[in-house]
Amino acid sequence: MAGEVFSALAQAPAVLPLAPNLLQLTSMTRPVRSFLILLLCVLSNWLIVPAATVLALDREVPAIVPAPQTADWWMPQHERNVARVQQGSVDLLMIGDSITQGWGDEGRRVWERYYAHRRAVNLGFNSDRTEQVLWRLQHGEIDGIHPKAAVVMIGTNNSGTRKDPQEETAAGVQVIVTLLRVRLPETKILLLGIFPRGSTSTDSLRRVNESINARLRGFADGQHVHYLDLGHLFLDRDGRLKRDLMPDLLHPNEQGYRVWAEGMEAQLKVLLGE
Repeated sequence: MAGEVFSALAQAPAVLPLAPNLLQLTSMTRPVRSFLILLLCVLSNWLIVPAATVLALDREVPAIVPAPQTADWWMPQHERNVARVQQGSVDLLMIGDSITQGWGDEGRRVWERYYAHRRAVNLGFNSDRTEQVLWRLQHGEIDGIHPKAAVVMIGTNNSGTRKDPQEETAAGVQVIVTLLRVRLPETKILLLGIFPRGSTSTDSLRRVNESINARLRGFADGQHVHYLDLGHLFLDRDGRLKRDLMPDLLHPNEQGYRVWAEGMEAQLKVLLGE
């Protein structure tokens, strides 16, 4: 199986520009076996390898093991997303956790102004970590569509809820980006830095996310994958998180979503070909 993986990589270097980074990242923290399993995960649909079966061999890095949430609401929401995607007419994807899901709540009026006319679909799920996003993408949420762009922000629940090591959260994000590259090769990916959290610059979780962002920046190739860090827009000059934008020090309110939309609008226009 390892030979098949490397043979496939040799035949498609343009499709998988992140593969060398995956090797570098995983080899620093896990045996070569973990790297092979990581590649098999992202290539599962390409090589017809069941990702869940392969990844069952290695449970050391939960951030890269596709898994659904067990909450009662989660699967019905996923099924609604799949039904929407099956309707087609999708030019823009927003992929992430509750911060992205909030476009349909606190940010709904901003969404209507900036994204409704762009045939956008919100794939944000409350409490999702990288492995839940992977599971959703492998189970219908990107099937049969050809969006122009996908905005990805995920990882704060890995670092904040489960206290994943920085490199493992970054590995989970990288698998997501690589999976999108394989499944949606014509889609431009805008990878966002994880938003700041906590009241001050000394907040431990904010520092962890900043370290993760330093790794995410290296995943961009400037052609298919683009990196953008909007964190500074939510901070005052002393590094304090603005409560008038994020009252709970994590989730934006309506004004926060407006700041987010305005902050990425110029780059998003370019990626959408507008």
